[in-house]
Amino acid sequence: MPRKRKLLAQLSALQSTSSFPPLDALENLNTMSDGDSSPKSSKYFATEKKNPSQLNADFFNQPCISLAKSLLGQILVRKLPDGRELWGRIVETEAYLGGEDEASHSKGGKQTQRNAAMFMKPGTLYVYQIYGIYFCMNVSSQGEGAAVLLRSLEPLQGLDAIRELRNASRKGLTKLLKDWQLCNGPSKLCQAFGIDKAFDQRDLTQDAAIWMVPGHDLPGEQDVVTTTRIGIGSRGEWAQKPLRFYLRGNKFVSIVDKKREREMAAMGHLSCS
Repeated sequence: MPRKRKLLAQLSALQSTSSFPPLDALENLNTMSDGDSSPKSSKYFATEKKNPSQLNADFFNQPCISLAKSLLGQILVRKLPDGRELWGRIVETEAYLGGEDEASHSKGGKQTQRNAAMFMKPGTLYVYQIYGIYFCMNVSSQGEGAAVLLRSLEPLQGLDAIRELRNASRKGLTKLLKDWQLCNGPSKLCQAFGIDKAFDQRDLTQDAAIWMVPGHDLPGEQDVVTTTRIGIGSRGEWAQKPLRFYLRGNKFVSIVDKKREREMAAMGHLSCS
């Protein structure tokens, strides 16, 4: 049997005088039914898996906000049918907390055929289509209907294949994409990694074509910018919740919030650059 995993202390909520509420207040919306809101950790070694360093079920079994932050710096691996592997470091995420979250596909606790993956065990992929063309990829967490959107990746391996896949989806556009443009957005990273609806409801801990491995030099709290989510301006107060997280100073992030970075620097959360 695998060793009992040690509990990690939750990242402390950012305390500020800004309009953002404390993150621990939001996290209370997304804890396990037994009241255990402490994120489970793992040593990232699953002995029963073919890949001994693959992130296992214990890693994904965290409350949504904790998982969204814990995913930063971890590595997404996609194995193509021809055997090539694409590797990308996760640099930006968004948390969607389930029933209480007006911006979530599972708001009100409603489960549909489309969002069923959001109610499945932590580590399940939820892939949905937008505008009838593009795809976005999420990872389910603890909490009914809660999931984390992967917004941006930093390509690490398989750059030629990543570029091929992105160019194939651009419908004849010939302008050469810079490396930082390949995966700097939720739909772009799906294009670059060949992710479509066929990946919906797949298990990241079991699938042979997509999984995650631990990153090196994982970020500390001071390296993470906490700000509002993108593209949900019509969701009232939920449009202002600090539920997007990204690595400060990483050029592969989709949208940088300079104002928020200045606020955090002024409060001592980030060093001034």
